[in-house]
Amino acid sequence: MDPTTSQFGPPEGERELAAVEDIVSQAFGMPLEEMTPWRQKVEAGGGQLRVLREGGSVAATSVLIPMGQWWGGHQVPMVGIGGVGVAPARRGQGTATRLMQAALRDIRGRGVPLSVLYPATQPLYRRVGFEQAGSRFELRVQVSGLDFHERSLKLRPVEPADLPALHDVYRRYAQRQQGWLERGPYIWNRVTHPRGEVAYGYLVEGVNGVEGYLYLTRRLISPRDLLQELSLTDLVALTPAAARRLLSFIGDHASLAREVVWRGGPADPLLFLLREQTYQVKSLFQWMLRILDVPAALQARGYAAGQSGALHLEVEDDLFPENQGRFVLEVENGEAEVRAGGDGDMKLHVRTLASLYSGFLSPDALRFAGALEADELSLRTASALFAGAPPALPDMF
Repeated sequence: MDPTTSQFGPPEGERELAAVEDIVSQAFGMPLEEMTPWRQKVEAGGGQLRVLREGGSVAATSVLIPMGQWWGGHQVPMVGIGGVGVAPARRGQGTATRLMQAALRDIRGRGVPLSVLYPATQPLYRRVGFEQAGSRFELRVQVSGLDFHERSLKLRPVEPADLPALHDVYRRYAQRQQGWLERGPYIWNRVTHPRGEVAYGYLVEGVNGVEGYLYLTRRLISPRDLLQELSLTDLVALTPAAARRLLSFIGDHASLAREVVWRGGPADPLLFLLREQTYQVKSLFQWMLRILDVPAALQARGYAAGQSGALHLEVEDDLFPENQGRFVLEVENGEAEVRAGGDGDMKLHVRTLASLYSGFLSPDALRFAGALEADELSLRTASALFAGAPPALPDMF
């Protein structure tokens, strides 16, 4: 198939929509009859279906999800990519690479500096400039170990009118994390209406309003004795009292469930509250980041308050010539300015810059891996500028 005839854009007409559903069904092993509801749910949440046409037919699919991501207390515009699938007859012909190149050009053309995805295969995404930039962990806790008896805050079921307050609570917590999403409707819908399950929301209130909440699903794992596993699609607490109240609520299920599981990072502060280490933390994924606009991404990010310094970068980017060359990152009291030029004291590919930008790997670790070249002063400066909590994502998309 001649790739010069490639076209990227929204699916047009019922025939192309049917092709999208067929490709996604085969790529992800999902029943075909579930595809139309899946597609409608994606579109209702603001997800944007995109196809790559070659030779007049749909060769590959993707879903673009506009949102944001929190870095150093600043929200940076980001588009998540999911639903990547290639028609079986088009595999092994570079189709997925052309799809991703077209998608990234589309996203950069909107003025968005970042893109994030969960990789099914890393070589494909590394070819187009993505690199590991953070983690998603499963936290599995013994319910019997949640021996809290906090009752000072009121706990009640979530009502529809509570949703704006819950969104505010999440946002106030997420902006203090590294890599957490500024959620849009697509992600919130996955929290409140997970596929194939019913999520029950509960919130806790103090004198100043909502201080935390959770969404809980129940999975029957032993029909004989009605034993459940509790799975949380969200768990957020702004105060220690809210954290203990929510953990007390989960602990109240000890006669029904042995374990509760939620997703997050490698060092969840809720686990610090437990008396014993009655939990397991398991790595699920390393997600990947693509920096689409180097100066815009570096300038939009927040840096540690009081942090100052200048870092001279020389960046290589095979897809976007605009990212190729030398840049100076100048940080003053946590705020950044970026200009072209400088001495290029730290040389790295845009992939490596993604891992540095997120704080996923230290400059020393990246140099050890042979991913960057830098003098000692540049290494120390980069270590200080990009220091922070481990980047994590509780959300899938």
